[in-house]
Amino acid sequence: MKQHYDILIIGGGMVGASLAASLIPAGQRLGLSIAVVEAFPMPDASSVEYQPSYDARATALAYGSRLIYEQIGIWEQLREHLCPITDIHVSDKGRFGVSRLNARDENVAALGYVVENHWLGRVLMNRLAQPDAEHIDLLCPAEVTAVHTLAEQMEVTLMTEGREQQLTAELVVMADGGRSELREQLGIVYQQQGYQQHALVTNISPESPHHNIAYERFTDTGPMALLPLEDLSLDALAPAELSAAESSSLQEVRHRMGLVWTVPDDQIDEILALSDREFIERVHERFGYRAGVFVRVGERYSYPLKLSVADEQVRQGLIMLGNAAHALHPIAGQGYNLALRGVVTLAAELIRAREAGINLGDINHLTRFAEQVRQDQRRTIGFSDKTMKLFSNSNPLLALGRSAGLQLLDICPLAKTVFTRSAMGLDQPTPDLH
Repeated sequence: MKQHYDILIIGGGMVGASLAASLIPAGQRLGLSIAVVEAFPMPDASSVEYQPSYDARATALAYGSRLIYEQIGIWEQLREHLCPITDIHVSDKGRFGVSRLNARDENVAALGYVVENHWLGRVLMNRLAQPDAEHIDLLCPAEVTAVHTLAEQMEVTLMTEGREQQLTAELVVMADGGRSELREQLGIVYQQQGYQQHALVTNISPESPHHNIAYERFTDTGPMALLPLEDLSLDALAPAELSAAESSSLQEVRHRMGLVWTVPDDQIDEILALSDREFIERVHERFGYRAGVFVRVGERYSYPLKLSVADEQVRQGLIMLGNAAHALHPIAGQGYNLALRGVVTLAAELIRAREAGINLGDINHLTRFAEQVRQDQRRTIGFSDKTMKLFSNSNPLLALGRSAGLQLLDICPLAKTVFTRSAMGLDQPTPDLH
């Protein structure tokens, strides 16, 4: 641990680790000193052979995020355990409108990818442990309890092993997720809008392969998304987890899909309390059988949904990234991809500032970064918010209009290409990190 760093990143999750990884080549060339502070111990990413688990949480990566991770240098390892999305099927329950998106039509290998969060985190930690990342210190387990602005730098109070230490940094990056006492201390204000909905998240098994198809199903109570996941090896299905009947047909539960089901607040407790059989029946009632018959469901999780955007995402010497800056509805799976685009835009701006000899915490260049990402944030957040409200509305005229819109999108190749390339994050250039 040094007493001073050029950049101190609070949060070693996917956003914070991605920022650190994106700065490795240029950081080594420019002599940047970087610290990543994480409250939880970092596991040794290479000590145990990786094995996907049935209940693993996952993230949808747009094709544009693949291009970012290729530039960061982790894509080849990341692709060992992920599932490509080659087709997307969009439908509206009880209506005629359907739209189908296909990777071949867009001349790409996949429209996106689904990766388990644990695997993405492990690959990022592997990258930070490489010899060319020696200028990056992982400070964990440790917690930042206070941040103060000084004349030319930031002062950070770090609690580690029961004792406090003071560090300084030119720039503090807050990538510590959606809930933070530290941000409350700093007086950072958020504009928030509740959706009166919960996201119910679980993994579910169809009896037949998913064929790399993702589904977005709009219903009168909210959207449902099904994402294809990497198939499990039979070794991953421990007999102790299964009943005698399931043990005789392990092949049926190898296939997994990630379900994200938007549920009204007043229904979430009842749906969480359903038995597995009742839950699967309810899913079929809302979703249908286009993905086949479901035969197993995993552990269920839920969290309240809200739109949250920080009034100020940059200050002198301070910046917010990821859920610390914005949280949006999971519809269309754009939250993490928006955050990752912000990560590489910031990395490129920091590289330019250091090459120009500018203090990394200088408010002028941080404001320039904020202006660069503002349009992307407004467009992506606005799309997810308006789409959720449109497709959760039971007004007959709106329902007819959205069904007609889906059908029109399906039969108009140009409109479909424009929409698909925007959803894939290919409507804007990837910043050069070298």
